[in-house]
This record gives sequence, C-alpha cells and structure tokens, in this order.
Amino acid sequence: MSQVPQIRIPATYMRGGTSKGVFFRLDDLPEAARVPGRARDALLQRVIGSPDPYAKQIDGMGGATSSTSKTVLVARSSRPGHDVDYLFGQVSIDTDFVDWSGNCGNLSAAVGPFAIAAGLVDGVPRDGVATVRIWQANIGKTIVAQVPMRDGQVQETGDFELDGVTFPAAEVELEFVDPSADEEGGGGAMFPTGNVVDTLEVPGVGSLRATLINAGIPTIFVDAAALGYTGTELQGAINGDDAALKRFETIRAWGAVRMGLIDRIEDAATRQHTPKVAFVAPPADYVASSGKPVRAADIDLLVRAMSMGKLHHAMMGTAAVAIGAAAAIPGTLVNLAAGGGERGSVRFGHPSGTLRVGAEACVDDGQWRVTKAVMSRSARVLMEGWVRIPGDAF
Repeated sequence: MSQVPQIRIPATYMRGGTSKGVFFRLDDLPEAARVPGRARDALLQRVIGSPDPYAKQIDGMGGATSSTSKTVLVARSSRPGHDVDYLFGQVSIDTDFVDWSGNCGNLSAAVGPFAIAAGLVDGVPRDGVATVRIWQANIGKTIVAQVPMRDGQVQETGDFELDGVTFPAAEVELEFVDPSADEEGGGGAMFPTGNVVDTLEVPGVGSLRATLINAGIPTIFVDAAALGYTGTELQGAINGDDAALKRFETIRAWGAVRMGLIDRIEDAATRQHTPKVAFVAPPADYVASSGKPVRAADIDLLVRAMSMGKLHHAMMGTAAVAIGAAAAIPGTLVNLAAGGGERGSVRFGHPSGTLRVGAEACVDDGQWRVTKAVMSRSARVLMEGWVRIPGDAF
C-alpha cells in the first residue's frame, strides 16, 4: 500500500454568527488551488471531510451540518474602495460538490476580524472600530464590517448576545450595500418576475403564493399555513419528516426555474446552496430550541428557513438580509406577515430565538431597490495553525 505524506496549510477555524468555517489566506493555498477548479474543490472537500457517505465528516473539520460545512478564502483586494476579497464555498456533506453560488452572511461577520489578524487590512486603529470594506466575490457585492479593536487586536469577547450562539461576544455590525443579487449570484432584478407576489405552480404540491426575491441571497418565501405549518416549528418537526424535506426541495427546484437561476428542474441538484426556501407566519408565542420562551408581542413575524435540504437551526445571515429587504417592501408575503405597511426594520422569530434586521428600500426607475441592509453578528477565532491533508488529495 502506498503511503503519501500529509501536507499542512495555514488555516484558522472561526465562528461567524451561527456558523463555523475554515478560513484561509488565498496565497497560503498550494498553487494549484489558488484558482477556481477541481484542485481547489478537492482540497477544500478533504479539509472539511467530504464527500462522506456516512454524513458525519469524522475525517475532517466539518460538523456534518450546513452551518459547519463551510470554507472561506480571503485575499487583498485590487478593487478600488475595498480592502479584501472574500470567497465562500459551501461544501456538500455527502456528495462530491462545492457550491460557490452564494454568500454566507453569518461567516461574513468573521471576514473582517480574520483579515485584520492576517495582516490584510491597512490603517487599522489601535483602539475603537476598524471599518473593513469587503468585496463578496461570489455575488459581486460590497459588505462593510465594523470590527471593534482594543490594544491593537481584534476585540472578540464582549456582552453582545446572539440567539443560536451559547456565549456572548463582541458585536460586529455588518452593512450589506445594495444587496440585490446580480446575475452571477441570482438573476439581476430584486424581483426576477417583476412581482412582489407570484403564484408558483409546483407539481405534487399545488399552487402556492410566493415572494421570489434576490437580496442577500436568492430566496423563495411562502406562507407557513399553505404548507400546514404555524411558523413555530423547530428542527425536529421538519428534519425528521422525509416527505416534508422532499416537498421543500421540489418547491426550491421549481422556484429556482421561475427565478431564472436554472434552466431545468434537474439542475437544482448542482445548485444546492441557492435559492433558499423560507416560510413565514404572523407572530405567535413559542419556545425556542434552547428552552427560551419567545413572546408574540416581542416579534413582528415568524420565519423558518431551509438550508442545504434541512431546516436551519437559527437563520442564515444572507436569508436575514432577504427577510429585511422583503419586509421593507409593501405587499410581499414577509411584509404582510409582519402586518403590512412601511417599515425600516423587523424583528423575527426563528428556531433559536429572535433577530433584528434593518433595510432601506426605494423605487428606482419603477422597480424596487434595497440600498442597504444592516444587522449585527459576532465572531471568534476557535483555533489557528495548520490543517493537514494527504498530499494526493487534490
């Protein structure tokens, strides 16, 4: 049996928002993996421990959930007005696939801190707040991160609490500038059909009212009641129901075609990260997965979202941007679930608790446009050093 030595690659394992991922400086990757292609995908898959038919990722850094099977590449930016370029790869757990079609809003919170610590940002203040302008290369959009600094180091500890994360940390404010996804990330106009609500015909499911929106990440919003749900469901109610999972995947596939993201239903399997499917409902009391009670009086609406074929344990950051954008536009299903009217922010209930997101919307040349969306997350380095993979893994 041949024996191939392992190679080691500088890496940092970070939590960003309610996700975790392995972060790399692009220039630290082996030369073959510094450019898009099979070598890069294979390397990142081996780091994470995929594809794994056992769906456990025991032989890698992944945590066998969509929130923990993630990789990030960061480099100095040559784009005017930006400090770094950020590329996100969602690694499939059990199939041979890395999805580059969208951003991870949660890990976006860790990009600024990582970039500062990696020496990729110039002019960082010793104390106060460092502004890091990030080019999100997957979807071609700008993210501005406000990173707290203390004694020349990124401040990671603090008292900011984020539902879905056990321990408090320092707050990182993120501004998603003009978050409507472009053609690279999802179809051009914020409402690809031109409507704030469409009737989506889904074979085997029926006719569903849906808001199809490109903001933060392409997302399909449907009413919870139309699917027989209340909007208070936790992961066990969905992820243990194979019929429900297949129904959501069917909705996702037909919605992706309607949004112009894919040409054929069969192509949905090659675009697992986007679009997302979420269901919304008016406020109601429920108990979050942590046991914390959430009162209807404290939220504007309920939202549950699917990610990589499963109900997310909290809320994807990019989906939160989509929620904020849709809530700001009268007549969308999100806006109606929140009570309708004009609003600059919403607080929504998700399986782990609540989250507030703000958005500014306007009509530009007869089309709705969201100029920015703002939310707060936190980030922390969990481990740094090197990851090791067999030298013939890519």
